[in-house]
Amino acid sequence: MRTAALLLLSVALMGKDNYTTQARVVAVGDIHGDYDRLIEILKTAKLIDPSMLKWSGGKDHLVFTGDFVDRGPASRKVLDFVIALESQAGKAGGEVHPLIGNHEAMNVYGDLRYVTKDDYAAFRTEKSVSASPDQPLGWAEHRKAFSPEGKYGKWIRGNNVLVKVNETLYLHGGLAPKFADLKRSKINDQAKLELQDFSLIEKGVVGDTEGPLWYRGLATEKEDQPAMNAHIDALLAAHQVKRIVIGHTVVPAIMPRFGGKVVVIDVGLSRVYGGPPAFLEFVKGEGFVIHRGQRVRLPALGADAMPYLKSVAELEPANSPLRNLLR
Repeated sequence: MRTAALLLLSVALMGKDNYTTQARVVAVGDIHGDYDRLIEILKTAKLIDPSMLKWSGGKDHLVFTGDFVDRGPASRKVLDFVIALESQAGKAGGEVHPLIGNHEAMNVYGDLRYVTKDDYAAFRTEKSVSASPDQPLGWAEHRKAFSPEGKYGKWIRGNNVLVKVNETLYLHGGLAPKFADLKRSKINDQAKLELQDFSLIEKGVVGDTEGPLWYRGLATEKEDQPAMNAHIDALLAAHQVKRIVIGHTVVPAIMPRFGGKVVVIDVGLSRVYGGPPAFLEFVKGEGFVIHRGQRVRLPALGADAMPYLKSVAELEPANSPLRNLLR
């Protein structure tokens, strides 16, 4: 009976995860509760009206690679804004793709170690009570909001883990070899099931350190490893894409790796990390990085990334992490 119910739920949760568009595609990395930086990025990308703060991107696609919440002070405000923006974009013929990051999943299944006191305070009401000294005011309301019936819990459970837009695959962390043969729909549906039934997480994809929410190998493994290169080629072939764009691992600038087959876009946008304002965009198949408001062409597949990195470094302060890295 339980298996049949889960199967029905799986069918109900299946969502579209493959898009083809002639419009511009913008990809933004981990926000981590920094509402002001989110607004700054979207204004620079000309996706929101600078005065009304409403969607102005027309038919453009906006991909968030997850981790909207935790660490920063305004997670609830970030979620509210993205949820509203998703609806506004849809009405204009555009698309917002808010992918699930490990921190969204953690908030759903109750791992709250990175929730800030400001985040709890955002849920506090005049009727808030604390069941114990360890529970700050707003804790109960926070948990209700991330429950299956809550505003944020319901929204997160309906989002994808991976999405393909044109010739690019987007996800939060990465995929280790053990997940190389799984289809997007299988991974997306399985993650949604696990976030409905936490007993499935232990042996599933949501909590697996080699899975799409946690794996860092695409961002950290050495690029000259034949086995790693073969794995990335297998992923590209399986998903029929030319590149994979990921967040999760903080880098000093948007980093093309493995000849541009992997692009890491978590630059530490939240002021908790102090990273630069930067995002990725594709226009008619051409890739660009917008770094501190300046447009730099992303290296072509297989091209040397050093000229690109030097161009970006020139936009950075003298003692920035990127300049130090290049030295």
